[in-house]
Amino acid sequence: MPVSSASKIAEILEQNEAELLQEWQAELKISNVLHPDLIRQGELDQQCREFLRSLRSAVQHHNLNDVQAPEWGETRQVLADISRSRVQQGFTPSEVALFVFSLKKPLFDRMRQALSQQGDLFADAIVSITFLIDQLGLWTMEVYQKAREEIILRQQEELLELSTPVVKLWDGILALPMIGTLDSSRTQIVMESLLEHIVETGSQVVIIDITGVPTVDTLVAQYLLKTVAAARLMGTDCIISGIRPQIAQTIVHLGVDLSAVITKATLADAFAIALDRLSLKVLPKRYEK
Repeated sequence: MPVSSASKIAEILEQNEAELLQEWQAELKISNVLHPDLIRQGELDQQCREFLRSLRSAVQHHNLNDVQAPEWGETRQVLADISRSRVQQGFTPSEVALFVFSLKKPLFDRMRQALSQQGDLFADAIVSITFLIDQLGLWTMEVYQKAREEIILRQQEELLELSTPVVKLWDGILALPMIGTLDSSRTQIVMESLLEHIVETGSQVVIIDITGVPTVDTLVAQYLLKTVAAARLMGTDCIISGIRPQIAQTIVHLGVDLSAVITKATLADAFAIALDRLSLKVLPKRYEK
């Protein structure tokens, strides 16, 4: 790209920054990407000013072809911060992209006024600024997508933790009710949570209840055995409850060896075994008249 074109663009940005800011904000309003319920006007104004300032500073280096270059570091950071905040605020992907792309028209108008009599220079400037804004818009969308994926992943992990609560049934007795499909990532979370509670409570018996697990295959059985093994390494006995007839048949058919683990049909039966392990007994309360 001719240096004269880059120099002229830098000059237009520097001399018309206030007007560009005002016209850009007007374009944002026309684009209907402003949500007073999601972002305050003052915050939006500050973001626009920071982006224009960083853009003007980067363009002065005359490199409009590679926004990954060091001189564009501040601009990328400004857009990254804006994108992450938009994810938290609930903006859509198109609304985030329009924050950058809506700057094109004000820039084109200013370049037309300044370069309309210089055809070749005007054409070069339009091509260059279009390519530049498109790159910055794509960068904004990449950061937005990554930030949203991080939030979704974190929410999934939180849901997994909530779906496998460790419950204290009695002093020294914990219950781990498992609901839904088991996989490697969920099993890892279950193990970590269970071991932490064993250490915190000093429990001697853990009941793993699989009543809410729809199916048990070889993989699920392996996960259960790994959880039992991890608990035993902490000095805690395990009892598996919720063994329904169809699950028992499946386990036998698969040839999974659970002989080293106590299994019970119901949580109540498992709890009775756990009490017995601790030399405890539940007696009926006697009422005296």
